Amino acid sequence: MKIAYIATSDIPSQKANSIQVMKVCQALQQNGNQVHLYVPGRAPINWDQLSAEYGVQERFPISRIAEWRKLRHLDFAWRSLKAAQHSGAEVVYTRMLWVGWFAQRLGMPVILEMHDLPTGKAGPRLYRSIVRSRRQKLLVYITSALKRLTDTSTGCAVGDHEFIIAPDGVDLERYQNLPTPGEAREQLNLPDRLTAAYSGSFYEGRGLDALVELARAFPKVHFLWIGGTAAAVADWKEKLSAEGLKNVTLTGFIENAQLPLYQAAADILLIPYSRKVAGSRGGDIAAVNSPLKLFEYMAAGRAILCSDLPVLREVLNETNAVFYTPEDLGDMTAGFDALVKDEGKRQALAAQALSDVNQYEWKARMHKIMQAYLITS
Repeated sequence: MKIAYIATSDIPSQKANSIQVMKVCQALQQNGNQVHLYVPGRAPINWDQLSAEYGVQERFPISRIAEWRKLRHLDFAWRSLKAAQHSGAEVVYTRMLWVGWFAQRLGMPVILEMHDLPTGKAGPRLYRSIVRSRRQKLLVYITSALKRLTDTSTGCAVGDHEFIIAPDGVDLERYQNLPTPGEAREQLNLPDRLTAAYSGSFYEGRGLDALVELARAFPKVHFLWIGGTAAAVADWKEKLSAEGLKNVTLTGFIENAQLPLYQAAADILLIPYSRKVAGSRGGDIAAVNSPLKLFEYMAAGRAILCSDLPVLREVLNETNAVFYTPEDLGDMTAGFDALVKDEGKRQALAAQALSDVNQYEWKARMHKIMQAYLITS
């Protein structure tokens, strides 16, 4: 099937939405579809750079469409759709409400992937219009919680055969045959001692303050922070130095292709989210989020300690992770201490997570989505 994916993501970028778009396009292509990605901008595409930064091997056409920023992507949405229509695209895939709305005006089928609630003055109206249209469509919600909250906030529910719940995913092949934690630490020249790692953005609500307290409480454990912008890393290094903490290593941005090795260097992987979690565009995504790191952690085959947010329990449970009450440092410390002291428990949790993650492989995810779309025709 010829699929036009239209996204406003910066390509390349360190942001999760950019990574997710590239992974979806690759998986669609790997499943035998013809995918063409349209993004804003003018710069030439450097596939060697994209392959390293995103960890993608499958190449697909990417077209940059010039836009006038004052129009807030509206001209980009229209121009991209006209280009897709001209190229013979059979369906438009997008995370943008405006793209979905315009596509329906042009008579083009739409797969709309929802990652957050429709917001602003236009968002709920566009969403209701898309849902109520008789045009062929499929809505993809990354969590059941997002579907429920969207139904409630918009007062509009899509038909039973026109939606699917599809959490994010992971490239399982990149997590095959990972070294042991000790071997990974040796390859990366990291301290050879029990290690706990966090990977991802350093936005508000990601729990980095709690990780500082955890590092202070467990001076014999090495803490590895993977990711963050240069400015955020510099700020945290200054704070950690002022605290006198020497058991924390900040790597800065790591290309996605190298991420599995860094995660493999950990004995324990951490998701220390607060009750409110900021996304790349601000807001609060704690109730609806499907973090990429969650599936990467499971695929890495390491014990997971995470805050007990209801949305995370759509994937995790007591057999594959240890939960603690969000923002409760005492509960977090107790859960972490239990993992530090019990290697057998770490191994059991890791083995179960590794078994459970198979259903979240990117190619399998996109196959389910396209099968659900075909049923809507």
